[in-house]
Amino acid sequence: MIGVDGATAEKGAWRDVPQGWRQLYGDFNKLGVSVEWHDFQTRRSLDWGRSFHPQSIEFCLNLTGRGEVRTSRARSDFVPGTSGYYAMTDDPFRATREANDHHQFVTLEFSRAHLQKQLAQNVSDLGAAMRESIFDNGVHISTPRPMTSEQRKVVASLTEPPVAKAAQILWYQSKALELMAHFLFEPKDPEFFCMRQKRVARDRVERTKELLARDLANPPTLEMLGQEVGCSPFYLSRIFSRETGLTIPQYLRNIRMERAAELLRSGRYNVTEAAIEVGYSSLSHFSKAFCETIGCCPVLYPAAKNVVLDLFPFPTRLALPTSPALSKNRVSILFLPVERRNSCVRKRSLSARFPVSRGSPRCWKDG
Repeated sequence: MIGVDGATAEKGAWRDVPQGWRQLYGDFNKLGVSVEWHDFQTRRSLDWGRSFHPQSIEFCLNLTGRGEVRTSRARSDFVPGTSGYYAMTDDPFRATREANDHHQFVTLEFSRAHLQKQLAQNVSDLGAAMRESIFDNGVHISTPRPMTSEQRKVVASLTEPPVAKAAQILWYQSKALELMAHFLFEPKDPEFFCMRQKRVARDRVERTKELLARDLANPPTLEMLGQEVGCSPFYLSRIFSRETGLTIPQYLRNIRMERAAELLRSGRYNVTEAAIEVGYSSLSHFSKAFCETIGCCPVLYPAAKNVVLDLFPFPTRLALPTSPALSKNRVSILFLPVERRNSCVRKRSLSARFPVSRGSPRCWKDG
């Protein structure tokens, strides 16, 4: 977190959830921009509007939880996975966050003067509503839209910047500009219906992947996934298979096994613990799924340095590891590719050749 004195006034608006707010970058009063992260749950509805600044334009990227922003003439509801903005003058807006929801969202707050300076050369490129909000002191509440996969990736990176602490100010500046580019400009050429449908489908699939990976032990049902991404379960299943080549259950099994493999490699989990961690209560079912996905028994996996994952036709020269992974006087575990035909497995022979020298054992020279 980047601490600044200008955050003091903002803290007062979140005094009921003091641990649920932090400023990631900026100072609204000094710099005209502030990027803030919110993560909290409250038993009572929260007056969110107290955090809004006069003469500001604020963007909200709402990951979870429900909230609303309203004036006497307009109202917008922020549901999970949506984003939108609201432009204010000196008159306050009314805004609330729902009780008992787990709220996670990012706000990108700009002073009107800051945006006017930044966008003076791009007035004609702005949409009508955005242009009026920035340059004509217009009051406006946008209709929230589903977040794109690109926006989600930016938001996901904000709380854990992948740079050294000394470089975080520059990094957050770049992210603030990136989000500005996402929200402030509209394409002049209208998006064809078919292209829009494909983009929306991709975003829904990416969102589904995120939801599945969030809790592997207790994944959401197909109906819950459909509600989260805004389409019917049947349609979601169809577009997911089309985009990934896998059904949702197949994809879930794959990421569960990949996570289990990571846990086993770490050495901190045994097979039973890894199975429970990814949502399996039956060790036999877990072992079967692990073997089919990863290519070996989970009991042997922590010791395996090289696992052949793909099945391929024979004969094939294998790209086996070099020293020290495979060398004389060293025990190594090799997993043989097999050719599957129906329910049976046809075994194939495996031979290995080592360089022969004067120091090689006699049995090596004899073949």
